[in-house]
Order: sequence, then structure tokens, then C-alpha cells
Amino acid sequence: MPADPGVVETVTIALVTALVTTVGTQWLVVPRLEARKRRILDVHQARDQFLAEMRRILGAGGRLQNFEAPAPDDPACSPVMRERIEAGRARWVKQLEDATEWLVDNVELYAPSWPTELLRDLISTYVAQAWAVMLSERQDTRKAELLVALTTPVWEVFGSRGWERRPSDIARAQRKLAALIAEMAAEADRRNAPAPAAA
Repeated sequence: MPADPGVVETVTIALVTALVTTVGTQWLVVPRLEARKRRILDVHQARDQFLAEMRRILGAGGRLQNFEAPAPDDPACSPVMRERIEAGRARWVKQLEDATEWLVDNVELYAPSWPTELLRDLISTYVAQAWAVMLSERQDTRKAELLVALTTPVWEVFGSRGWERRPSDIARAQRKLAALIAEMAAEADRRNAPAPAAA
């Protein structure tokens, strides 16, 4: 039984349409999707690294606070033990320096990716203040204390899932950050104030 000319024409049109759609998609759409996928992946990797650096600050800062350097005249601490503790503390200070350095050097990769200006401002304020703490001439233990205090409210916002992030959490983090910044400024003012003149 010979094929009806209408059926052959319909099948031919369907085959040509499928071929054009497949080839056109492969040539025009897939490269754009691949490029977009790479950009989106880069943003998510930068966000993940941002969170990892904050975790590193919290961890290294906590360790630095918990392991005080022994006094030079402490008879309970041998020279070998003192050297080991100081080496550990130096390593943790280096971790804090590396983490804050990464935050500052890469802020343009992860900060603009957050959806609201409020979140971007929170990140920018946090990163600038963390870097200022590391540049300051404070003692290492005080730097660690301030970095942990700065990082904790920001971690509470960004370390949570997006659907867990309430506006009240963001407002609370901003208040904590503002209070700590004011405390740091007052501390710097006291330290930099001229000594009273002798009477």
C-alpha cells in the first residue's frame, strides 16, 4: 500500500523541524547557558568561600582567645611548652590575617550577589571593620575578640538558609555591628587621646 502524500509531507516537516530545533539549540542556546552556568557557579563558589572565611575567623579567633600566652616568668610552663603555645598562637593570628585579607580582596565577587542593598551594606561594613581591626595595633587577643564579636552577628545572617533569614535577624545584626563599631571607635579615641599635661 503506497504512502499517502500528505503523510510523507507531514513526516518530512516534522523531521526538518526537529533537526533545525536541535541544531539551532546546540549552536545558539547551549553556549549561552554554559556561560551563564559558569558565572552562577563562580558567584556561588565566592559565597561559599565567604562563609568559609567567616568560619575560619570564628574558629581561629576562639582558639586565640582560649589559649593565652603564658607569662615569661611562669614556672609552670617550660620553655618548650611556651614555644609551642606561641607557635600555635602565631599560626592562628596568621589564619585571621589570611581570612580578613581574602574577605577584603574578594568583596566584589560575593557582596553584589546578595539580593538586597541591606545585605550588601551589612557585608561591606563588616569587611571594612574586620580589616580595620587586623590593621590596628591592638594585642592579638583583643583583635581575636573583636573579630569574633564582629563576625558572629554577620554569621547569624549569612550562615543561615535564605528562607530562615528574617528581617529581625538582619536588624539585630546591624544593631550589634553598630554598637561594636561605636565601642571600637571609643576605644581608639581613648588610646589616641593626648596624655594630660602635668600640673
